Amino acid sequence: MTRYTVAARALHWIMAALIIANLVLGFAHEALPRDWGVMPLHKSIGLTVLALTVCRIVWRLTHRSPALPKEMPGWEKSAAHVTHLAFYALMLAVPLSGWIMTSAGSRPLTWFALFDVPKFGVGREDALTGLAHEAHELLPWLWSALLLLHIGAALRHHLVLKDDVLRRMT
Repeated sequence: MTRYTVAARALHWIMAALIIANLVLGFAHEALPRDWGVMPLHKSIGLTVLALTVCRIVWRLTHRSPALPKEMPGWEKSAAHVTHLAFYALMLAVPLSGWIMTSAGSRPLTWFALFDVPKFGVGREDALTGLAHEAHELLPWLWSALLLLHIGAALRHHLVLKDDVLRRMT
């Protein structure tokens, strides 16, 4: 069995944990106590996901991923590729839209309260801010659906088809 590199697997699982945690925080932030500081944590995790995505893209462009099983149908290989491309797009678009939204506000943007993060030069009434807000409200739902599809497909490969697709990333 050919596996992903240790670095690729580490990036995958670290980012998976951060993304799932941030989706939960984003969906639940209004129901959680304000003094928990959920939004600063959510923003810091989002910035971390964005930075790790850039690292992951560079890694992916310089390292080949293991080939999918030869017996896997073409439609399934295509679906896997499209889903992964969508994940990369979401890993860029969702944090960037949040950064743009935060840039239009008056609150500071910090990374885990360790240092200030520069803001984009946008205002609350800018069209880009409105677009970013809509994207940041809607795209996490698409991301959640794709995550469920991804997890379901991985479990199908492992439990039903009993192939090595999941084991390549563990």
